[in-house]
Amino acid sequence: MSALVAIVGRPNVGKSTLFNRLVQRRDAIVDPIAGVTRDRHYGHVDWNGHVFSVVDTGGYVEGSDDVFEGQIRRQVLAALGEASIAVFLVDVEDGIADDDKEIAQILRKSKLPVLLVVNKVDNHQRSAMAAEFYGLGFGDPFTVSAMNGSGTGEVLDAILAKLPEEDTRPDTENTEDPLGHLPRLAIVGRPNVGKSSLTNALFEEERSIVTEIAGTTRDTVNARFTKFGFDFVLLDTAGLRKRTKVNEDLEFYSNMRTIRTIEYSDVCLLVVDATQGLEAQDLSIFSVIVKNHRGVVVLVNKWDLVEKDTMTMEVYKKNLLERLQPFKDVPVLFTSALTKQRVLKAIEEAMTVVERRSQRIPTHELNDTLLPILKQQAPPIYKGKEIKLKYITQLPTRYPQFVVFCNLPQYVKEPYKRFAENQIRKLYDLTGVPIDVYFRKS
Repeated sequence: MSALVAIVGRPNVGKSTLFNRLVQRRDAIVDPIAGVTRDRHYGHVDWNGHVFSVVDTGGYVEGSDDVFEGQIRRQVLAALGEASIAVFLVDVEDGIADDDKEIAQILRKSKLPVLLVVNKVDNHQRSAMAAEFYGLGFGDPFTVSAMNGSGTGEVLDAILAKLPEEDTRPDTENTEDPLGHLPRLAIVGRPNVGKSSLTNALFEEERSIVTEIAGTTRDTVNARFTKFGFDFVLLDTAGLRKRTKVNEDLEFYSNMRTIRTIEYSDVCLLVVDATQGLEAQDLSIFSVIVKNHRGVVVLVNKWDLVEKDTMTMEVYKKNLLERLQPFKDVPVLFTSALTKQRVLKAIEEAMTVVERRSQRIPTHELNDTLLPILKQQAPPIYKGKEIKLKYITQLPTRYPQFVVFCNLPQYVKEPYKRFAENQIRKLYDLTGVPIDVYFRKS
């Protein structure tokens, strides 16, 4: 699991802008109005072959009587509880504000490594002004302009220097984990859909606390399962809930743990409440799973509470898969933690997805079988130029990635990439496994 870096600071010092710069995409909303970051944002940084996670914490909450006591303190404390290192962002235009001093005091008490970063330094005069921030007591401040990117490379170098190398390797195994060789299955979903009940149904004991209160599970519960011929580690996570329903900042970091558990897993069992159907938050969790290239099985739980006719299951499944597009090659099982209906079948399917995710397709087979199909329906001619496909191979990665070598990869558009992926899925059983297809110059 990669190291986590928390960006903390007062409202409107440029945290979201710096976050976007570090993850190299416009992920967080940026606005000059203080407090525009309502949701928290989380992403990955890839710098010189090293990977770590970064979280952008919000600031002002509209309607709060006391901005600092009501919001910033809780955010900083919660962030420090999860992070490996803190990036303390301040604004050169404002100088040292009272809230900066309060945050600095909390950071000092935390004993967490801290990088002091002075933002909006885009000329020599402002660079000299940054000297004021020595007064915060964190040593030499780094000067950056998050808006144009100047100075961010030095900050990234400094972050890596303070993090253990094993925590910044991309998609690595924990070599010190005695169970690291076992498949890792994560049970994920919104609060109160029956995740902990499913865990208890498997272990036939109260392994996880179960109550009627949504969000009972705060931390990830890891347990080894060795029954019925299976041997794996089961990760039961706290429920992911919508930000509008998260009244405590600690809930956000509970959500963060869930996201990081998805990262740590091999296959996720996404639990959906059959009585409520697939909701926007279910789709959001599904998106996190797919973006992290984890295997996925969808469990429609509480199926015993649904009134049924002969077509109910097929209709439900058809509607659900349509909403999961474009990635809808996903196993869907209808379960009941209460009656234990299809609970073992769900684990069996998840273990099959583990095998699919790790399969290697020989290069000769790809070129003998897949390449002729792709050549028969070659990419459209672009600007009068014909794209010639030459060779296909699977990369030696932890999940299936395929490279198609051709003469003009820059002219291969997204629809053809989807076509190539669909052909791979038709030929090889990759149900429940997100894959990548790249086109490279031969």
